[in-house]
Amino acid sequence: MTPMRRLPSTPALGRRTPSVLLALALSLGAASCVDTPHYSPTRTYYVSPEGDDRHDGTSETQAWRTLARAERVALEPGDRLLLRGGARFHGTVTIKANEAGSTRSPVLISSYGDGRATVVASTGPGISVHNTAGVKISDLTVTGGSGTRADEGGINLYNDRPGGGKLGPVELSGIEVSGFAVGVAIGGKDEKSGFRDVSVRQARLHDNKDAGLLAYGPDFDPERPAYTHRNIDIEDVEAFRNPGDPTAAHRHTGDGIILGSVRDATVRESSAHDNGARSSAEAPSGPVGIWAYDATAIRIERNVSYRNHTGSDVDGAGFGLDSNVSSSTLQYNLTFGNDGPGYYAYSRTANGAHRDNTIRYNISASDGRKLSHNGGIAVHGKDIRDLKIYQNTVVMPDSSHGAAPALRLRQGEQGVVLRNNVLVNESGPVLTAESGLGPADVTLQGNNYRTTDGAWSVDWGSRTYPELSAWRAATDQERVGQRATGLTIDPCFTGGELPAIRSAHDARAVVPDCTGQDGLDLRALFGTDPGDVDYFGNEVPVPPPVGAAVPQDPDSGT
Repeated sequence: MTPMRRLPSTPALGRRTPSVLLALALSLGAASCVDTPHYSPTRTYYVSPEGDDRHDGTSETQAWRTLARAERVALEPGDRLLLRGGARFHGTVTIKANEAGSTRSPVLISSYGDGRATVVASTGPGISVHNTAGVKISDLTVTGGSGTRADEGGINLYNDRPGGGKLGPVELSGIEVSGFAVGVAIGGKDEKSGFRDVSVRQARLHDNKDAGLLAYGPDFDPERPAYTHRNIDIEDVEAFRNPGDPTAAHRHTGDGIILGSVRDATVRESSAHDNGARSSAEAPSGPVGIWAYDATAIRIERNVSYRNHTGSDVDGAGFGLDSNVSSSTLQYNLTFGNDGPGYYAYSRTANGAHRDNTIRYNISASDGRKLSHNGGIAVHGKDIRDLKIYQNTVVMPDSSHGAAPALRLRQGEQGVVLRNNVLVNESGPVLTAESGLGPADVTLQGNNYRTTDGAWSVDWGSRTYPELSAWRAATDQERVGQRATGLTIDPCFTGGELPAIRSAHDARAVVPDCTGQDGLDLRALFGTDPGDVDYFGNEVPVPPPVGAAVPQDPDSGT
């Protein structure tokens, strides 16, 4: 079977350098004729449709008219380039290696007056930052024009500086980017280059062919793990309606947010939805809402990923920890209505680099709408080590493509544990697992398995077990020492047996309104941090109840 995710050797845009998209920084860096500055730093320049390129640009009444004129001035630390709000400007804003560069006095590219200015890229990216940093970009709309090539980024950060060295900081906020291959691209030539201290906040990244946001670097070497970028912070970013490329038969397109070749990054309070609708049916890997690859110390928390699609028979997931991801966490996230699973972990190669990751306090509801067999949570690949999956709630009604398990396990795991999860489906086996998985490979303890319609069953290898006790006796799953664990009871969701979730507000439908569903004491038994709060921010008692939500207190109304 074709794997649900195969990380290509050339992820979208990321490894085309020095051709195509992100070698564009090279051409842009050499293309403009820059005036020799004869002024003190910290000047403000204005551009307005009513301006005149013969002006000096240093006041609203002396504004320039075009971006081409602004390109002729080198922006020194503290300088500001302001475009009149509500107006449209054709061309590209480039910040090159001889510009900006100060941590304390960043260059600002922004709007003035009422509303946001719009940069309409003619033949390249809308804004390019090449081999420099100390830059803030805010309150702008960036769109691809009719002449923009379909393989270019909207706001493009690229570092191939000779001798390396990570550049930072760069701040993006209050931006909207559409009409490119990638909305925001963050790239580096090798692990010695790249960027550090990059923040992207309050951004809407939509209708870009390949992805809303992409961080990338060179191929990963498991013998010498190294990462091109460090400390990327993504908050309040909406990546949506990035459709994919139906002609891209050899790579994935139509993703929301991708973090590749990064050490230390956070994605929080963001969303990815309605992506991937036009991705290729021939591609060996498909799009995903928010995911990481070739990365370490990634935290993806309090996000929503929904109605993401795939044109092929792989992926279409909400969130993913892909090949070569380590020491990373998916927590407090919500998925619903995705073509593929809500959450997945996958490793393409058996190199030991996918290790020490955690998936906890997440909710998956009505995922697997197209690929129902992959379940709400899917774990597979050639070498996944020491993955902890606990305190999650999965609700999987049948889809038009058939019955859907809550959990799917495939070969390739070592030391994977699943504890205190609520796993609910409508019909068919609540759990499917391939042959050859023993307790050393995967361990299930303290979970609640519930099928709402029809007979309860678990598919484990070539056998189907109609009762929890029979499955336990045959496989040694759902045991802690000699103690039998596991439940098959009604989780008593406030929204009914199979609550419908169509928005973040609907997530409260999976809060239990009964007690008596205590899970295992994760800290006392296994030394696992159970977390202080549940999905909704309620304090978690000891031992914690199963699932992502603490039972509702009828007296408090919470």
